[in-house]
Amino acid sequence: MSSAISDALNARDLLKAQRRERWYLFGSGVPALLLVLLTFVLPIGWLFWLSLFNADGHLSVENYTRLLEPIYVLTFIQTFKTAIIVTVACVLIGYPYAYFMIKGPRWMANLAMAFLMVSLWTSLLVRTYAWLIILQRRGIANQLLMSLGITDAPLALVYNLTGTVIGMVHIMLPFMILPLFAAMKSIDPIYTQAAAAFGASPSRAFRDVFLPLSGPGLAAGATLVFVITLGFYVTPALLGGGRVQMISMRIESDVSMYANWGAASSLGVVLLLATLLMLFIVKKSAGLGRRSE
Repeated sequence: MSSAISDALNARDLLKAQRRERWYLFGSGVPALLLVLLTFVLPIGWLFWLSLFNADGHLSVENYTRLLEPIYVLTFIQTFKTAIIVTVACVLIGYPYAYFMIKGPRWMANLAMAFLMVSLWTSLLVRTYAWLIILQRRGIANQLLMSLGITDAPLALVYNLTGTVIGMVHIMLPFMILPLFAAMKSIDPIYTQAAAAFGASPSRAFRDVFLPLSGPGLAAGATLVFVITLGFYVTPALLGGGRVQMISMRIESDVSMYANWGAASSLGVVLLLATLLMLFIVKKSAGLGRRSE
């Protein structure tokens, strides 16, 4: 009888302790929840609200119907085209770079990581202006090409899509390489060794074992690069010279030149929805990949 009473008391004390722990965790999370509410939920809600008012201050869907005009359609096409090109270029450059950091000599891998982190820590504006100096008509790139006899006249490497993509790829590479490096670092070498023991060539072991296991890092890096590139402003504005119109630049012009907060908000809403759609597609693709495994 006493043991039953003791068990009941212990169960009650355990339940009280669990409740206290829940309240403690809830209290600890309240500041974070308030921060998210103030810095994300409320601004997004205010963005949606502003997008429903036209230039005269009346409720209307005019700001959204305006997005079907050719100038806005071309801006969306340019933005997504640029984001896709930058993402593909980052994948093609970033994957071998991250693979070298895993498989290369330790001192060279550390040096490659140092170069990567210095690039990441350098100011975005500084890196953009550096590329503006390198790619201009009398810049280092054109002088090198002409001295090697590759071209007779300076090439148009800036104030166009070419310069914009070059600058954005350089800026976005760390966001591609770091997730890839983390995913590759977590792959146990025993998997490729087992594939080799069963007679697989190095190329087949890489294709059938290493590449699929590094897939989550590749997907994370590509998603990060694509989403950030969609809202990029500084680099396209400077290296594009106004010829590469991104959504972010259209938002800036609607606010600074026309003071049309509703039109700018509708562009922001569409950009946000496109980002959420991209994340949803990646999540679904990852889920299908896990089921197939």
